[in-house]
Amino acid sequence: MDKLSMREGGRRMGYRRCLLFTLFSGLVLPMIVSAQGLSAEERQRCEKEAQQVTIVRDNWGIPHIYGKTDADAVFGLLYAECQEDFSRVEKNYLEMLGRQAEAYGENYLYTDVMMRLIYDSVQAMADYEKSPAWMHRLLDAFADGVNYYLYKHPEVKPLLLKRFEPWYALMFTDGSVSATSTGGVRLDEIRNFYSQSPALGMGHPRRAHEVSAVEQMVLMDRGIAPPSKGGDGVNDDGGGGPQDWPKDEDEQGSNGFALAGFRTASEATELYINPHVPFYFRMECQVASEEGLNAYGAVTWGQFFVYQGFNAHCGWMHTSSFADVADVYAEKVKQDGTGWVYEYEGQTRPVTAKPFTIYYKKNDELQVLQLTGYYTHHGPVMAGRDGRWLSLREYNRSLDALEEAWLITKANTLEQYRTAMNIRANTTNNTVYADDGGNIAYWHGNFMPRRDSSYDWTQPVDGSIAATEWKGVHELDELVHVYNPATGWIENCNSTPYSVSGNSSPERKKYPAYMAPDGENFRALNAMQLLSGANDFTLDSLTAKGYDHYLTAFDVMLPPLFDAYASAADSVRKVLQEPIAILQKWDRRSAIRSVATTLAVEWGTRMVQYAPLPKSPEEASHQVDNIRMEMASSTPEQKLTELRAAISDLRQRYGSWKVEWGEICRYQRLTGKIVETYDDRKPSLAVGLVSSAFGELPSFVSRVMPNTRKRYGVSGNSFIAAVEFGKKLKARTIVTGGEGSDPASAHFTDQAAMYLSGRFKDVLFYPEDVMQHVEKKYHPGEE
Repeated sequence: MDKLSMREGGRRMGYRRCLLFTLFSGLVLPMIVSAQGLSAEERQRCEKEAQQVTIVRDNWGIPHIYGKTDADAVFGLLYAECQEDFSRVEKNYLEMLGRQAEAYGENYLYTDVMMRLIYDSVQAMADYEKSPAWMHRLLDAFADGVNYYLYKHPEVKPLLLKRFEPWYALMFTDGSVSATSTGGVRLDEIRNFYSQSPALGMGHPRRAHEVSAVEQMVLMDRGIAPPSKGGDGVNDDGGGGPQDWPKDEDEQGSNGFALAGFRTASEATELYINPHVPFYFRMECQVASEEGLNAYGAVTWGQFFVYQGFNAHCGWMHTSSFADVADVYAEKVKQDGTGWVYEYEGQTRPVTAKPFTIYYKKNDELQVLQLTGYYTHHGPVMAGRDGRWLSLREYNRSLDALEEAWLITKANTLEQYRTAMNIRANTTNNTVYADDGGNIAYWHGNFMPRRDSSYDWTQPVDGSIAATEWKGVHELDELVHVYNPATGWIENCNSTPYSVSGNSSPERKKYPAYMAPDGENFRALNAMQLLSGANDFTLDSLTAKGYDHYLTAFDVMLPPLFDAYASAADSVRKVLQEPIAILQKWDRRSAIRSVATTLAVEWGTRMVQYAPLPKSPEEASHQVDNIRMEMASSTPEQKLTELRAAISDLRQRYGSWKVEWGEICRYQRLTGKIVETYDDRKPSLAVGLVSSAFGELPSFVSRVMPNTRKRYGVSGNSFIAAVEFGKKLKARTIVTGGEGSDPASAHFTDQAAMYLSGRFKDVLFYPEDVMQHVEKKYHPGEE
């Protein structure tokens, strides 16, 4: 047995002991392993790994990580991530481990309950045990990179996770901002069920829920925006419908474009990567090894694969999907002499009960909540509704998902990429793809259960019959997809795939409804017009279109307002004459000096109250239809009343309703902390962008913050890339503000003005280019 095999064997044996310990001690393990440090043997191993890694920071502070092996590169990547922002790395794992309340307080309590029901750490440890040797090395390197950073930086004080374990990475296998699928079960429903006895919780009506400010952040972090007042999205953050379902997709939204060579000036394919997420959600980096890895792009804090990006030969952009990948089963439950049972095919089965413990901080003291989780063969019981328990079948976490996420970064051809995609374990993402072989492609989703299409899978299905069981998983080419469309372009903006390539789009009738229930939104309408109406694209013109400021939603919203004004009483017309004239002359493009933008956004936000409540998250995604219904269901008087109310509110807040958008919409970064602070007295930049809820392709979601009069951006455009796959790769990128997380860093806001105006920096992809722009070069631990 060689030394590597001996080390892997010893490490696996150690984790077998951990696994057995956990099986007998419930969830106490995280409390214990977090207190462990590095042994002498581990320090020696990490120091050797560090010498095989070189990190080069370029003149923008971007880390280029070079390792001899893939595992070395992973070690260096995690070290670099922790250098940049360990607090965000730790936070993501506290979330996945269901330990946020322990660190941040009781407002995270039922988010932790949800995560502990869905994510099983024992299964993650088992996956670590059975992982193939190559993945095992990556998992070990992941943990080593974080732990070595903590060893070398004793001044960094983790909130809880003083030691990372290799299996942690198997709890967090999807880089999306909305990585957990709940089948439409809401957080307030989970709270209602598990905060009281199950018998009482099983019949709670669906009702609105008041959420705290901290919990709003939790929901936003999960891509589910709660209702709030004000803001520039449809109902600000996307809340609406039965409360936690997003209408505005900024928190989980993205734009992905691909162009065939005959559409570009260089005759090379081009790809546009534009995720919309909470600001600073990912880090820009390059990670390369002598084993064929060479990926550049955005990595979600704490993960070791490039989530959205490119290598020398191909690129991938993931957009959040409404493809149905998780289902809720309505279970018929009752109690007998043995406990809870549920009906299935005319017989009863026992409900599995698993006790677990949640620790949470209250008044600076650690409290303990003992709970019992309930499970049927479908999965965890999440809530009660209409007299039945709701169990969830999902595939949120798997070893396969992590393998797929890694392997696509090393694919060099369409066939290799398809081979990685054929693992079919990515549960939340659509994929827009381009390569240097001239190919462009699109897949709507990836993991897709096969079901009986006679059922409505957007709603809970009967859990007592076998007919509603999943029937395997669809093959890759059975998914809604497009390969090299005749139109030469692909767009997806979290919208229906049935318009993804114009006349070359897939036909709806060929696919079951559950495969693509996504609706159309105004960003997609804008993208289709821009991509179909132009040729000879360059990276400059592609980024210009990606930053197009046209607000497509007002093509639908303003004409009914103008009609209402035209038929209004003279007294009303006199009051609204000037604001209506401003809106009528407006070109429907947002701008810093635009009063019309302010009027339109403020009025449009108020109009959301007239939209019919959707019955499911899928129905809520039909943004164009929902806005049309909003206009149809509101009277002319209501439209004008809301405009008058918006004017009055602006006058009260700012002294005049004639407020230019850039005067109140600002970009500010002061602390670099996860929860940023904002201050009207301190410097900020004027912003001409608005939320993409109104159809603008770039997104800048802003809100009036506590103790501020102005609005400050919190989410939207983050890492963006435009890539050309010619004989030599050419790419440009921009990130929110800058790469640095420390206010003292020269790279804290060095990209801010460029980010707001859409001016991108050139990517330093090849080593010879990187070495001409070196700011710092070092081995981990020697910086």
